[in-house]
Amino acid sequence: MIIILAIIGNAERLMDTTTIGRQGEEAAAVFLERAGYEILARNFRTPRGEIDIVASKGRMLAFVEVKTRRTQRFGRPAAAVDYRKQQKIIQSAHWFLRQRHLEGCLCRFDVIEIYRAGERWQIEHLPGAFET
Repeated sequence: MIIILAIIGNAERLMDTTTIGRQGEEAAAVFLERAGYEILARNFRTPRGEIDIVASKGRMLAFVEVKTRRTQRFGRPAAAVDYRKQQKIIQSAHWFLRQRHLEGCLCRFDVIEIYRAGERWQIEHLPGAFET
């Protein structure tokens, strides 16, 4: 019985985390649009991974990873975008560029950190957070 309760508790927590993540991605898209970006794709999946948001502003194409947290207890959200995650995003970006025939375009890799405390959201955009 205790094991079942632990599993149920973890499943509820996972669903809550997934919901928070989706809400964070929505908030990030709105933030980018208000900052003058055009959203080209959301949750773009490739065999290498997924890109949360692909956006353009002027001639710049931004591949954006969104990290949402309810607390800073585990450090900054951007710290979760480690080298392995960066490589998956970079490979997925190459896939996107080839598929859309955009090779050679000006690109960068951004992270948007979101802290959510109740109904209050704090958003920080880190343009060029990592490079190829």
